[in-house]
Amino acid sequence: MPEDIISGDGNIPVDIDIAVEAGNWPDEASLTRLVDRAVKAAFAETGVAGRSELSLVFSDDAHIQVLNAGWRGKDKPTNVLSFPAFPFAQGGPLPPMLGDIVLAAETVAHEAVLEDKPVENHITHLVIHGLLHLLGYDHETEAEAEAMEAVERAALARLAIPDPYA
Repeated sequence: MPEDIISGDGNIPVDIDIAVEAGNWPDEASLTRLVDRAVKAAFAETGVAGRSELSLVFSDDAHIQVLNAGWRGKDKPTNVLSFPAFPFAQGGPLPPMLGDIVLAAETVAHEAVLEDKPVENHITHLVIHGLLHLLGYDHETEAEAEAMEAVERAALARLAIPDPYA
């Protein structure tokens, strides 16, 4: 897919650090490609500009369950968690560091199978979802969920990935 479909200049607006800590993930080059495309698409849809840093951790269910229990009081694994480094108000300037996104291998793979979609598409969706949380989006109310899902759908459409909510 041509880069100009994803972003006008092909540049990623954040410096991205990727760590594969645990779990059965695609190779690092594939993950880097997926993450770069997801971040470009999300930024193109949100209109957020500036420079920042972002960390992605590819881990497993055991690790994310500990994080989920400690930070959210939910003692179970989940697919993705976002940890903002600084508060970010939509429309405001980017902070120097956005924060961390952590994904859990077994849950992500299981959901992809259940939803009959390529795991790469699901990883891309969850990276966009996690990044939107760091950019001030949420889904606590129906209106917030609709707004966030609309951005997710549009970002995924830029990448020719089908609507995950259809």
